[in-house]
Amino acid sequence: MRAAGAEAALGIDIVSRDLLPRVASSVVLIAIAVVAAWSGGLVAAIVVSAIAAAVHAEWLGITEGASGRALVFTVVVVMSLVAFGLGYTSVAFGIAVVGIVAAALTGPRPWRPLGVFYALVLGLGLLVLRDSNDYGLAAIVIVVGVVAATDIGAFVAGRAIGGPRLWPAVSPKKTWAGAAGGLAAGIGAGAAAAAAFGLALRPGFVLVVILLSVTGQCGDLFESYVKRRFGAKDSGRLIPGHGGMMDRVDGLVFASAVAVLIGIGHGGLGNPAQGLVMW
Repeated sequence: MRAAGAEAALGIDIVSRDLLPRVASSVVLIAIAVVAAWSGGLVAAIVVSAIAAAVHAEWLGITEGASGRALVFTVVVVMSLVAFGLGYTSVAFGIAVVGIVAAALTGPRPWRPLGVFYALVLGLGLLVLRDSNDYGLAAIVIVVGVVAATDIGAFVAGRAIGGPRLWPAVSPKKTWAGAAGGLAAGIGAGAAAAAAFGLALRPGFVLVVILLSVTGQCGDLFESYVKRRFGAKDSGRLIPGHGGMMDRVDGLVFASAVAVLIGIGHGGLGNPAQGLVMW
């Protein structure tokens, strides 16, 4: 009994010690994201392009090491996102396609083109949602809030409860308890965001939140796989308590892509944000 109690106390201590920098970094990033989302337009594009550029540079560091020549594709990512922010939508997607094709022709496949695609999915996914005529701000807050809450909830539940591992071959520390805790936290964040924006908690919306939380965790697992594939512990050291930018937004890459697909599928190309949040 004493051993079990000591182990539990140790687990709580680890959670409290590691959680503070993680939450602090989350609060800062969320604050930046909210300011950018509130402003929209070019301001949002500049902030998102900076985040996407950091993600792409870290991807290169993991998959190609110190490959200075490949940094030209980081510039391509930024150009595409800034063009979108300036209102040149067709140009933005044209640059994105050319960049992915050029990366496939010049670099190690599939990692170089996949890295360009990965960073662009994050950036364009968020900007497409924010650029919607209605509900753009609500959509961004919901997606970012659900993913951030899922990440923190999974961390706390996984460390405090422990138990069977979720996928040890990919990420030895992640547990089923953590996955469940993350899902619960994500649903709570989605419900809170819906209340803040006066959205009805209909079954369709709840299902969307669940999908965002689950796909966010899938994005986390994917990044863990990439790091394990190349023997990297963290993507970088940019963010206290969470390694690099890629470590922080890995879940957001998958969740933003799914959010856009749901929004377009439900609301059409004209207003994917409304299709995402209105049920």
